[in-house]
Amino acid sequence: MQDVPLTITHLFERAERDFGRKGVTTATADGREHVSYAQWAARTRRLGGVLDTLGISGDGRVATFGWNTARHLELYFAAPCTGRVLHTLNIRLFPEQLTYIVNHAEDEVIFVDRSLLALLAPLLKTFEGVKHLVLMDDGKGDIPDDLAGHELLPYEELLAAASPVEFRVDDEHRAASMCYTSGTTGHPKGVVYSHRSTFLHTMAAMTADSFGISEADRILPVVPMFHANAWGLAHAGVAAGSDLVMPGPDLSGPAIADLIVEERITVAAGVPTIWMQTLPLLQGRDTSALRAIPCGGSAVPKSLSEAYREQLGVSIQQAWGMTETSPVASTARLDADQLLLPQAEQAELRAGVGRAILGIECRVVEPGGTTPVPRDGTSSGELQCRGNWVAATYYNDPRAGESFTEDGWLRTGDVATIDERGRMRLVDRTKDLIKSGGEWISSVELENELMAHPKIREAAVIGITDEKWGERPLACVVLEGGAELSAQEIIDFLGTKVAKWQLPDRVEFIEEVPKTSVGKFSKKTLRERFAP
Repeated sequence: MQDVPLTITHLFERAERDFGRKGVTTATADGREHVSYAQWAARTRRLGGVLDTLGISGDGRVATFGWNTARHLELYFAAPCTGRVLHTLNIRLFPEQLTYIVNHAEDEVIFVDRSLLALLAPLLKTFEGVKHLVLMDDGKGDIPDDLAGHELLPYEELLAAASPVEFRVDDEHRAASMCYTSGTTGHPKGVVYSHRSTFLHTMAAMTADSFGISEADRILPVVPMFHANAWGLAHAGVAAGSDLVMPGPDLSGPAIADLIVEERITVAAGVPTIWMQTLPLLQGRDTSALRAIPCGGSAVPKSLSEAYREQLGVSIQQAWGMTETSPVASTARLDADQLLLPQAEQAELRAGVGRAILGIECRVVEPGGTTPVPRDGTSSGELQCRGNWVAATYYNDPRAGESFTEDGWLRTGDVATIDERGRMRLVDRTKDLIKSGGEWISSVELENELMAHPKIREAAVIGITDEKWGERPLACVVLEGGAELSAQEIIDFLGTKVAKWQLPDRVEFIEEVPKTSVGKFSKKTLRERFAP
């Protein structure tokens, strides 16, 4: 058999050669802009020339600080296809975290959207190795006076003056891109993706048992391009010749709903909070093109998935993964015989994270060891995984050993169950489990039951110290607009769903559940507020 390197250049050239008529639409402040893949590919090759002109080293880190746009997609391919390393900066990280990752990754250039420049400018003086600052003008935002001595280079002017370059990468193990974890404890950790791992993850996203991406799709990646490779949809969309619809900076419910309807979206991917705000705005509108709603980042409430099924005829497709798994490792697709079950039983199955997709192995083991727990769907343990797009270590980080077993599996930090078919259900994050009187209480289970109440918009459960029991649950609840509900009514509602000893001792009503930089519930913030 021939041994051809698995590189991102192949994905790019396939779109350039075979799908030039298809393309990318970007929602901007002035309307929607469309560029064909033929035009996009020509611009991407010139962008490779820009990186040469700027003197970016052969394996230099090319940072981006931007929204989901066609320009960002050009960077997704120009950097790795010229041998450089794309580094997407999470715009929602704390300032000190951004400073850390820019310096730790040794970024040489940052491409920044104009609408985000004011957020980045105060940090420029803390970046040690950044040589160039390139402005991608998305039509909004003032230019700060103090840019720490950096000349602001206009993206379009650089592109117009550059010559196109040939792309060639011979080593499939060469670094292609890097992302950092959200850093909920300590500094963020860097994960480096190779050309090979990205190629294989892209193929996985195109298989029927994952997202089934194909040429016929019109994909709306609401998940940010700075969050774990946009779940692989940017690469898969290009490779498959799908049309991509980039939402730009406006991720509001009305904007997303309009894009789904008006652009005839077939696959729309985002975190649960996006779909909570969007569903009411799709009522009575034509969503007949929509076939899949991949959702991840945090557990999808069963009530939310069922609401989409009942209103749109499309259930939310729960997926699971991490920055360390590129990120997609499993998806909750039902087996053929399970599709014949009553809807209530199907809903229970869809509330899990499904089976590991081809190329990934998952195991659930006893805490602190490698002994598998029974595959009975009830015995819980630590979820571990390995595969061709799973990190083997962290970039230049002495903490790496803590996250990997002696036999090479990634310790995910999730507590899960697994059944005889390999279908998994997340019980909780290890750090979020509540140990009360020697028994474990799942905060995720309580949250899902709470959010099934029609008057509750969001709910997060944390453990608080208790002298008698060690820990007890506290429920932080956000009510729907105009709704009234007492703490006792909430406890009474839960009392029909879970055991009495699992019921929260307290209910706190809050205006909004705080979120992390990637849209997950920030229980650390809630603990600081209610359990200092």
